[in-house]
Amino acid sequence: MDQHTRKHESQDTVRHIPPVQQDTVSGQTGPTAPRGNQTTVRSPRVSVPTEQRIQHPAPPHPVPAPPPVKPAARRKRTRNNWRKAALTVGVGAALALGVLLVVGVSTVAVMMPGSNEILPGVQVAGIELGGMTESEAANRLEQFWELDLALSTGQQSIAVDPDRSGISLDAAATARNARNWGSLGDEIMSVFRAREAQIEPVLNVDLVQFQTYLESIQPVVDHAPVNAGVRLVNGQAVATEGIPGQTLDIAATVDRMRVDAAGELADGSLDLVMVDTPPAITDATPLVDEANRLLSSPFSLRAYDPIRDEWSEWSAPPETWSAWLQAESAPDSPTGLALTLNPDAARNYVQSIATFADERYIKPDDVVDAAQAALEGNSTAAEVRVWHNETSYTVRGGQTLAAIGEEVGIPYPYIQAANPGINPDALSAGQVLSLPSRDLLVPLEPVPHKRIIIYRGQQRLEAYDSGQLVFNWVISTGIATSPTALGIFQVQSHDINAYAEQWQLYMPHFIGFYHPGPNTAVMNGFHGFPTRGGGYLLWVNDLGRPATYGCVLLNLENAETLYTWAEEGVIVEVRAG
Repeated sequence: MDQHTRKHESQDTVRHIPPVQQDTVSGQTGPTAPRGNQTTVRSPRVSVPTEQRIQHPAPPHPVPAPPPVKPAARRKRTRNNWRKAALTVGVGAALALGVLLVVGVSTVAVMMPGSNEILPGVQVAGIELGGMTESEAANRLEQFWELDLALSTGQQSIAVDPDRSGISLDAAATARNARNWGSLGDEIMSVFRAREAQIEPVLNVDLVQFQTYLESIQPVVDHAPVNAGVRLVNGQAVATEGIPGQTLDIAATVDRMRVDAAGELADGSLDLVMVDTPPAITDATPLVDEANRLLSSPFSLRAYDPIRDEWSEWSAPPETWSAWLQAESAPDSPTGLALTLNPDAARNYVQSIATFADERYIKPDDVVDAAQAALEGNSTAAEVRVWHNETSYTVRGGQTLAAIGEEVGIPYPYIQAANPGINPDALSAGQVLSLPSRDLLVPLEPVPHKRIIIYRGQQRLEAYDSGQLVFNWVISTGIATSPTALGIFQVQSHDINAYAEQWQLYMPHFIGFYHPGPNTAVMNGFHGFPTRGGGYLLWVNDLGRPATYGCVLLNLENAETLYTWAEEGVIVEVRAG
């Protein structure tokens, strides 16, 4: 610790007293006094160059010959003559000195401010403070001063957030330093020689808040190491070297600020303490043969949209997806290594190409997981799901919330929940409603090759497997006052003999596929003819017309068949026709 540093009782804050301030022009110095119990540092000095004076030579003129000089007559000097000459010279010098003193004092009196004001030309970070009192200067600094500081890792630079970093301006101490600039001895000379003087800002550092700030930016500045892998060169896989990573050493960085904050901030950039982290695998040579086999084909990514029942596909050529490969330790492997996916490389590729022009999207992490699973199975093809964001709907005149739900294929209680505060019985034309994501009704991983379609108008069910029709049955859906909702749903549960307490019905081979509203335990689903007390079958003669309270009724045989065929995740689409 240097002579300008003091330690105090708190270990969370320390104060660095700025060293003696120096006039950036005249080189004169003046002391500054310590104040408070905080870390105080000076920002980088801004030197102001002196005014450059360029003398241009006078143009040449003819020089006339000097006139002839006559020799002066010599006369004898006496002692009294010398005394008279000395007296004359002495009086003249005294008069001249008096004139100079009067002029100098008058000039200083005109140019120097009052005793409580800062000298003209004094600035802090370009903010003019000349002619102000300490209080006025402090107020001006608080109003206009901005922290201009960067954090450097050696590879990237990040601007410091002044509101979160714990580094702030001590406006009062800075204003005091500005007022104290220049001693009595150098003020007079500075009036004649100085045009500007830059005073360094006094900065406070809250070390606890500074540490919290470093923790928040660590994910941004850290770089994970990259294991050795393979890449494609002229159509052949070759081994690549591992790349070390870096991680922020927060404790060491805070310690540097505690010991010498002024020195760390002197150049306007705080050098973060970064620690190298070596890759776990540095040689992937044993995996080259396996990589050559995999990289003989492009990598195919297929995405299934369960709402639209359609596939989207993208393909990455070998020279592209070879950059995704890296080596990992695999003790059970004959080589002790295995090819795995570099998640960042795969994720970046997906985000750049696998996009849609509407509310649909793909989760990059889903792609990473699916691609990794494909590699483990020696495959170069992966499948993921398409997801949907929320959308909006503009109400037309005379529409009800139930009618909108039928139109968009979302049960109206879900729309009402997504728009709290609306009056479902008093919608107005032009009113904009938020529509929840369609994925809300398809919560499980979909089964792409199976699909059940309900035609409510025809009272008919069709079931498809890999595009082939496997079932075509007559059914019964909900009555008009409790209709089976339109939309895209999903098989979510199986119950061999479910009980509907509200209706006191037992429903054999029950397959639940949607909740009528959010946060409700009741489900509507498929089932056979129900029974009520004593085993009496209901609705046996009602197939082909609406009969239920929202479920889909089948005969007993078909209900049992569907119960076995439709696993959880199968899509159920209810259409109006």
